[in-house]
Amino acid sequence: MAAAAKAWFPNSPASLNSKGPTCPTQNRAATFTIRCNAQKPVTLTFTKTEHEPQAIYSSVKTFAPATVANLGPGFDFLGCAVDGIGDTVSLKVDPDVHPGQICISDISGQTPNIHKLSKNPLWNCAGIAAIEAMKMLGIRSVGLSLSLEKGLPLGSGLGSSAASAAAAAVAVNEIFGKRLGYDELVHACLKSEEKVSGYHADNVAPSIMGGFVLIRNYKPLELVRLKFPSEKELYFVLVTPEFEAPTKKMRAALPLEIEMSHHVWNCSQAGALVAGVLQGDLLMLGKALSSDKIVEPTRAPLIPGMDAVKKAAIEAGAFGCTISGAGPTAVAITDDEQKGHLIGQQMVQAFQKEGNLNAAANVKQLDRLGARLISSVLSN
Repeated sequence: MAAAAKAWFPNSPASLNSKGPTCPTQNRAATFTIRCNAQKPVTLTFTKTEHEPQAIYSSVKTFAPATVANLGPGFDFLGCAVDGIGDTVSLKVDPDVHPGQICISDISGQTPNIHKLSKNPLWNCAGIAAIEAMKMLGIRSVGLSLSLEKGLPLGSGLGSSAASAAAAAVAVNEIFGKRLGYDELVHACLKSEEKVSGYHADNVAPSIMGGFVLIRNYKPLELVRLKFPSEKELYFVLVTPEFEAPTKKMRAALPLEIEMSHHVWNCSQAGALVAGVLQGDLLMLGKALSSDKIVEPTRAPLIPGMDAVKKAAIEAGAFGCTISGAGPTAVAITDDEQKGHLIGQQMVQAFQKEGNLNAAANVKQLDRLGARLISSVLSN
């Protein structure tokens, strides 16, 4: 049987401050005694009851979208979700798995190098996030079996690890009645990101929540959803070369010190980017997206042809272009799908000509929903 991992549970009950359908619970009682040494000693006995939610579904399937992190000047605090591509998790209550544990039964998909992914849940993004969600819920009476279908390439700059984590955390939450809110789910996924690429939420937060997300603070975690106007058209041109850029390696290339002028410039561009999102102003959004003076200049030379790809996108009519996350995917934005395909063709050619890399282009819209349940089977 596949490797299984056991969740550790705190003494306090899981947070229940999110809205969602109620579900059956299993009580765990502990008795406490207090003796009062007064003139007439009195013994007070009370019982503290914790509730472990029971599964309302025997199995669920969830999907979590790809993400574009940083968006140029928003390093580690801005990101958005992209529609139509992502990872899928199937989760079921499995009597063959020891209670309180989870196993990864299968990993599938057309992703290159998928064999690199471990089925040990302690070393797999989906497994780590699922375990954290189980801890938060206090699950110890049933075992779970997880199957991961990868729709995103590894090390692509599209939030591959975050999508796996988000789909898994949401699957655990759904199967036990949707008791965890966004903050808890993002925290569960951050445990996974911390292990594989660093403690940053600009992929996992939008993958969980959908749309554009600003991470205002990490300690404590404060997430702000930025609403892009629904009547506005926004298309992402995503061009991914056949080149892997591991996030840890790309983060190691970042400068330890920056000039004050660059700091001021990036802050102003990040503010402009947020304003562009809220106003649906793609011209402002594109200019800000293209204007990072701190992170992109250190990473672009590590991705063959990236500077030429950015130039090709702008010349083809894109409002802006930058590196998606840690790369190597390049992302450009436009307001027209057909124009997006033409921009993508020019970017692909630039990767081939200047970087000697084959590349594939996708034109996608904003995912406004985030990670979600796509099918389920009720428990008997």
